[in-house]
Amino acid sequence: MLPLMSQYILSLMMFIIKNKNQFTENSEIHNIKTRQHTNLQQPTSNLTGYQPETFYSGVRVYNNLPSHTKQLSDDPKNFELQLKKFLYLHSFYSFEEYFLY
Repeated sequence: MLPLMSQYILSLMMFIIKNKNQFTENSEIHNIKTRQHTNLQQPTSNLTGYQPETFYSGVRVYNNLPSHTKQLSDDPKNFELQLKKFLYLHSFYSFEEYFLY
């Protein structure tokens, strides 16, 4: 059984993967293949009240995933299995722990 924060990360990532067409990858902006070419662009907004937490924290968590996990993002079932393995090996109890990893 996963800790609560790891379950939240799993749910958040599955939301991002299922709605990936609403996000822009770095590779769609420029054709240079950098280490961050699979990262998602952070949605921009001038109004902090308008910024949906799910989109902003979801993109931040997604961009912090290991690259071999992000490469499976086009296949939701394999992505979920790989992410579960990652979360079982590295149980996170807070966002701070996740971002320190």
